[in-house]
Amino acid sequence: MNTRFLALLAAFGATLIYGINHTVAKEVMPDYVGAFGFIFLRLAGATIFLWFISIFLPREKIAKEDFLRMFFASILGMCINMNAFFKGLELSTPINSGIIITLSPILILILSSIFLREKINTLKILGITLGFSGAILLIVFGVKSMPNAPNITLGNILFLINSTSYAGYIIVIKPITNKYHPITLLKWLFIIGFVLSLPITIKQFNDISWISLTPNIIWRILFVIIGTTFMTYLLNIYALKNLPAATVGAFIYLQPLITISYAVLTGNDNLDVVKLGGCLMILLGVYLVSKKPASIKTNRSES
Repeated sequence: MNTRFLALLAAFGATLIYGINHTVAKEVMPDYVGAFGFIFLRLAGATIFLWFISIFLPREKIAKEDFLRMFFASILGMCINMNAFFKGLELSTPINSGIIITLSPILILILSSIFLREKINTLKILGITLGFSGAILLIVFGVKSMPNAPNITLGNILFLINSTSYAGYIIVIKPITNKYHPITLLKWLFIIGFVLSLPITIKQFNDISWISLTPNIIWRILFVIIGTTFMTYLLNIYALKNLPAATVGAFIYLQPLITISYAVLTGNDNLDVVKLGGCLMILLGVYLVSKKPASIKTNRSES
């Protein structure tokens, strides 16, 4: 197998894990593990794995000025981002989460325009408008009552906060991603996030009744800790080393499809007109935001 094929396989594998995660984690909460208790397990597990791996890598010293940036990046990417997502998933549905978090590229573009002064053209403005219209459609009208989804509106708002904080994390951490090995960055980001989240997550972690966890629940917990938190980072790192960032980013289009398919097939959610409409609007918005003007001209000339 050539390197490009393996990299594409890695990018797809990460997307597949993310897509399935929405339903896998949802079935654990809140009966067995609360949303914040799950974050304790996720951050603690990833921290242990990353620091263990770092033992076998050359030691890197973090510049003092970069620690402040990493501190704020961890607040956005490991604290607000993860806690908002899992609490939102506890309150809402897997399909809503899979659709709304696809807004991340749109939010990254907006924050890049504000903080990095990147230009936004008319096509991207149209994409932003479509994407947010789809999200608002889901938040306002996608509130059909479902078992195990006690507050869909609040959950959907938390998904939006999750996507926004993740976009902010990307903007904050981007300037130092080339200075350090990815494992070095991640091990510090996760341990900072674990310590900062501890006051919020420790109670629900202590409330876990370990003797009541069935094998079906245990494998789901391990899937989130090892698969969603650890393996996805490694797969994405490998993919980014061997593929253009735009190619890896394009796999986000598959995530709602995987999330919806798995949730419907396992009977954990249902697809209605509102969810389908919101999904199509967000995906079209992300597509327009991600489209390069030069490529549009090329495609037109070839058609």
